[in-house]
Amino acid sequence: MVTKLAFRAVSKLVLQPWRRQTHGLTLGTRTVVVKDESVLLVRHSYAPGWMFPGGGVDRSETVYDAALRELREETGVVALEEAVLHGVFLNDAQFRGDHVACFILRRFERKPARSLEIAEAKFFPVTALPEGATGSTLRRVAEIFSGAAIARHW
Repeated sequence: MVTKLAFRAVSKLVLQPWRRQTHGLTLGTRTVVVKDESVLLVRHSYAPGWMFPGGGVDRSETVYDAALRELREETGVVALEEAVLHGVFLNDAQFRGDHVACFILRRFERKPARSLEIAEAKFFPVTALPEGATGSTLRRVAEIFSGAAIARHW
């Protein structure tokens, strides 16, 4: 419990502001992991809401590699195929200059994973997403499963 609180404080007070100051433009990933008609969502220990797993792209790392690394670190999901790019979205509502590359993954295996960052990771039917699912999560599900027009903003 103390470790999670310490991680949350350091992340919010030091790591995120430092990254924003040292990167004029930031790039992150989110991956929509699909199993039957369900999607994998995570709830972070430091932020509200249910969302797709993902995180930042490091220097010298492709956006594809970052998506799969973050997915593995946060949820234990290991891709059995290349993830397919769904779109790249501007995330100015969270912070200026941020972009999110969203991928879709349908073939995978899941191994046990422990992450201080993730409070919970679960599959939810696309027709019964949890209360607290973020707006971007709802928009991506509508785009992927209901044929809604792909938005430009996260």
